[in-house]
Amino acid sequence: MFDLKGKLALITGSSRGLGYTFAMGLGEAGAAIVLNGRDIEALEAAAQGLEKKGIRSYKAVFDVNDEESVVAEVKRIEKDVGPIDILINNAGLNLRHSLPDMPLEDWKKVLDVNLTGAFLLSREVSRGMIARKQGKIINICSMMSELGRPTTLAYSAAKGGLKMFTKALTVELAKYNIQVNGIGPGYFKTIMTKPLYTDREFDEWICGRTPAGRWGDPEELVGAAVFLSSDASNFVNGQIIYVDGGILAAL
Repeated sequence: MFDLKGKLALITGSSRGLGYTFAMGLGEAGAAIVLNGRDIEALEAAAQGLEKKGIRSYKAVFDVNDEESVVAEVKRIEKDVGPIDILINNAGLNLRHSLPDMPLEDWKKVLDVNLTGAFLLSREVSRGMIARKQGKIINICSMMSELGRPTTLAYSAAKGGLKMFTKALTVELAKYNIQVNGIGPGYFKTIMTKPLYTDREFDEWICGRTPAGRWGDPEELVGAAVFLSSDASNFVNGQIIYVDGGILAAL
């Protein structure tokens, strides 16, 4: 039920960080991977890492906010590589400002990367999924899909919107045997969160508030991603799985 052999997964923002972790995890479950990013050198390095594990991969260089590039690249992938069975909308950005100091440009940039990018990829990839009457779309949400913290105004708005986008997309696509779900990571040690977990005061606060008493390891997100990508989740639709060590249950 969890075997992904013969499947092709497109994962946005997958040259590093959580996106690369998802790529490795789905690849080890049998899927071929289309890596995405804007930095060709970073994509080359990511592809080499997958190849060392025997995972077949392809590279797609495009910006998730560039409609013309998204349309062209999805068509190219489906023509030259094969049908996209799994889409993981992982590309994300957080620019921290308090409300009085939030530039409109940064507000728009955060919403564009986290929310508009997911819309564009889902729109284009779903065309083929609808025709084939099967597919999996996974949106990488966040704890901030449920709550806010100081200086996360734009990010919380974007991730909250992504949660509702997931539910609305489910209503449109479920009749075509397309499952749309989300994963909401808690606090994980990544490149993006390094300034947080290396801050002793913040680290102690997170560990004290999280029932598991620690930060998450990125590999601990793989199980949810494989589950939502596989036949094991064929009747799971419109759900957000929070992988957070229990913090949302305790706040």
